Amino acid sequence: MHPVTPCAAAVAEALLPDPFYLAVTVDHADDPARRLAVLGAYVDQALDEAPTVGFCTRAQHDEAGAAIWHLPQPPEVAARADAAKRAQLSALLGARGLRNYRAIVDFMAPHAARAVPPDAWYLSIVGVAPSLQGRGVGAQLLAPALARATAHRRPCYLETFTPRNLPFYERLGFRPLAMHREPVTGADYWILLRD
Repeated sequence: MHPVTPCAAAVAEALLPDPFYLAVTVDHADDPARRLAVLGAYVDQALDEAPTVGFCTRAQHDEAGAAIWHLPQPPEVAARADAAKRAQLSALLGARGLRNYRAIVDFMAPHAARAVPPDAWYLSIVGVAPSLQGRGVGAQLLAPALARATAHRRPCYLETFTPRNLPFYERLGFRPLAMHREPVTGADYWILLRD
């Protein structure tokens, strides 16, 4: 595994308590430093993938955080990107983590497809270093993409397992559409939409 970039390390530190990320890094649960490094490598792969499936915005200081957006793709492009991502993850996560990843994504995807418009932009990952949370960094990360989506009259959506994040997203114009209990994690998650 390559050294993790400062940006990915910051995002990984922010995401680690999330039930999804705990489930996909479960193979490394007995080694917290390794678990965080694996999640950092996961985020680095997502940052590298961003230009092929959408785009990424990074905080002014690279170690502060990033947001990764997926834009609607033709089905064949989306299928190729998904296959490439799953191949990369099989080498990174471990057998249980990869199984969890597949099961969670396969559960969540149809719920999102039924709830959100097909032209919606998807906020796949957003994370701010815990030491910088509460200072407006998250809103600054999302502002350019949200302004761009508004200019193009595109809805945006996200999924979150973290109820304390709901007021933050609602301040940015997102509204909860649905809540589901995800069976692998046993946790509730919300689908939010910004029209």
